[in-house]
Amino acid sequence: MSDPSGEFRDSDAAVVELLRGDTALEISQLAERLGVTATAVRQRLERLMRAGLVERAAVSRPRGRPAHAYSLSPAGRRLGGNNFRDLAIVLWREIRGIREPTIRQGLLSRIAAALADVYRDRMVGNTPGERLASIAEILGEREIACAVGAGALPVLTAYSCPYPELAEEDRTICAAERLMLQELVGTAVQLSECRLDGASCCRFTAEAGPPAAADAMRA
Repeated sequence: MSDPSGEFRDSDAAVVELLRGDTALEISQLAERLGVTATAVRQRLERLMRAGLVERAAVSRPRGRPAHAYSLSPAGRRLGGNNFRDLAIVLWREIRGIREPTIRQGLLSRIAAALADVYRDRMVGNTPGERLASIAEILGEREIACAVGAGALPVLTAYSCPYPELAEEDRTICAAERLMLQELVGTAVQLSECRLDGASCCRFTAEAGPPAAADAMRA
């Protein structure tokens, strides 16, 4: 698990798992279930709250001091729920196994459009270069290092691959990425350099014309 504050420890994962499912637990309950001291639980909860993964709420008591219950924040509930690596590989193999080219091509186009829809509302800019810069910023949030160069044609340079294992198995995933960029930029995009061909990075060049109705399988 990763933590934006850099403090997340493996021992904190046990707390997250106990709180999963909208469960709210007090320190004493967590200490009992984890078999550790209340002090250790407090330290873990403090790290998780600083990371924005756990929330605290007051619990009313008939007598005595008010207690607190801890539950996962929306970010905490999402933690660990986005690792679909095995499923993605299996699904992609099934797509690759479709023998009819027109069916496979149509499915690839729909996948690219669906991927583009995930980011479409966050796109800013009117020119291809501005929109590629917006894409680079979004990909950077996913820890995919990339940059946009200004030349005769705007180029998005990707220094890391979002789907490295899939790309090594089948470079059709590169075509899906190209089509997704094309959907977002609104003009024709070509994969001008690719790591699979021995290049040091992948470069997507936005061309002047609108997207061509060419073979969607072409990377």
